[in-house]
Amino acid sequence: MSQRKIGQIFVDMGFITDEQLQLLLEEQQQQPGALLGKLAEDMALVTDEQLAQALGEQMNMRVVTLGDDPIPKALLEKLTDVMAQLYRVVPVKFDGNRLTIATCDPQNLTVQDELRTFLGLDIEMVVATEREIKATIDRFYSPESLSVEKIIADLNDDEELFVAASKLQGDKFDLDGAEALADSAPVRKLLNLVLLLAIKDHASDIHFEPFEDEFRIRIKAEGVLYEMVPPPRHLAFAITTRIKVMANLDIAERRLPQDGRIELMVGGHPIDLRVSVLPTMFGESVVMRILDRSVVNLSLDKVGMDEATKENFRRIMRRPNGIVLVTGPTGSGKTTTLYSALSEMNEISEKLVTTEDPVEYDIDGIVQIPIDHDIGVTFASCLRAILRQDPDIILVGEIRDLETAEIAVQASLTGHLVFSTLHTNDAPSTITRMKDMGIPTFLITATVEAILAQRLVRRICTKCREQVEPPLEVLYELGMEKSDIKDQKFYRGKGCDNCNNTGYKGRIGLFELMVMNDEMREMILRNVTTDELRARAVHYGMITLRDYGKQFVFQGHTTAEEVVRETVHDG
Repeated sequence: MSQRKIGQIFVDMGFITDEQLQLLLEEQQQQPGALLGKLAEDMALVTDEQLAQALGEQMNMRVVTLGDDPIPKALLEKLTDVMAQLYRVVPVKFDGNRLTIATCDPQNLTVQDELRTFLGLDIEMVVATEREIKATIDRFYSPESLSVEKIIADLNDDEELFVAASKLQGDKFDLDGAEALADSAPVRKLLNLVLLLAIKDHASDIHFEPFEDEFRIRIKAEGVLYEMVPPPRHLAFAITTRIKVMANLDIAERRLPQDGRIELMVGGHPIDLRVSVLPTMFGESVVMRILDRSVVNLSLDKVGMDEATKENFRRIMRRPNGIVLVTGPTGSGKTTTLYSALSEMNEISEKLVTTEDPVEYDIDGIVQIPIDHDIGVTFASCLRAILRQDPDIILVGEIRDLETAEIAVQASLTGHLVFSTLHTNDAPSTITRMKDMGIPTFLITATVEAILAQRLVRRICTKCREQVEPPLEVLYELGMEKSDIKDQKFYRGKGCDNCNNTGYKGRIGLFELMVMNDEMREMILRNVTTDELRARAVHYGMITLRDYGKQFVFQGHTTAEEVVRETVHDG
């Protein structure tokens, strides 16, 4: 059964009239993303108790009243301070293996899944008002305990930890002592909180970096690194050892790079943490790449391409053979675009085989092969074996060397459609990159069908978006004068709670599709410059990354500064 709309429930329960509902809906159109129930409460059309009753009716959950009675300590301890603050929930009852939890946001169904994962208990959700939830958390849970700052302050004051960590400094190495320190409650609490916050913020990477006088933790979210309060320097070894234990790495080896993985289940989705450990002058640097391997929104219609680019790309996908390259820096969404294309071509009549490092998404019906350099499973060796599997379409995770490039070229010449990625600034410069790798020019022109360059820019937060006057230096960077923008509007995000005061929420893709034709192939054979090739591609309809970005600036989706930061000048 489809869920009843909250506005209609308000009317059915006699809380508002049809006219008031119409007023609410009109107001919601003026505030994209605003929840109707919250709007109704803000406009004083319903009380918080009525909102809770309506949400309970909508989600088929019990509504409870959180009184002033004290909550037993044993029940409070079922939820950590971090979880209560982060999810805005409080425990109500514990019976056997079932924990009943009150929430003011029952529509967020992932909370129940995530708490079940973290706690290992059966979770029953009930509804309470936001005011009661907040008051109960303020009474029984420390508001400071959510913050990394509070945990780090506690770590700084922990003398036992300092003594234990000091014994492991320098060349001394006690394996038992290292394991005990890594498994200590404060270290586990800090690391769990950092992981939880990073996953909740949809971060792509977590960096743990040792320096001479400090140990830095930075989280990359929406393409930008944000620094957290640094933990005590003497705990650097304990934290990196804890990560190595979780990733099943050799904790006694501190001189060689190591790679591993940690598997978690969050919200019912498998989360892969790819761990890279690198020895530095002052200890081991650790980077954790967060991969959500669930197949969410893998559709070309949802990657953000405009209709013309999307239709051109779809035409390329239907070609019987050739090479299609997607280029851009790490984290620019290349894999998502390629998998969206593969998902669309994933039919019973076609055999699709991929080789990746690592496999980022699981898709039913596609044969996926993970790279393992330790045992000699490289892109080149895999590609040779794949060609003996009678594939129709092949995805090579990345063309990194001449050997892989040559096999990809041979595969396309023998009737296969090959998709792959490269790291270049834009589409036309990819040709130069392939020549530099040693691929003969005649083979490039014979096999490459199209090159799609892409970037991700941060999207302006819709809750705090405001019109601004663009700085002159940014206009010059975009190749524009004041006279060019007299009819155009520029926007920015002022910063609010919704976007953590960054002014940005989410990201949007910029795309540059260069489709090869006979004239451009002939130009490549004549070794023309990248600028000449780009100019000809633009003549045939290619929109450059920067021009694509300018369109988004004028439409109010992103800022001019973001486009300048992520794109190179076209000239």
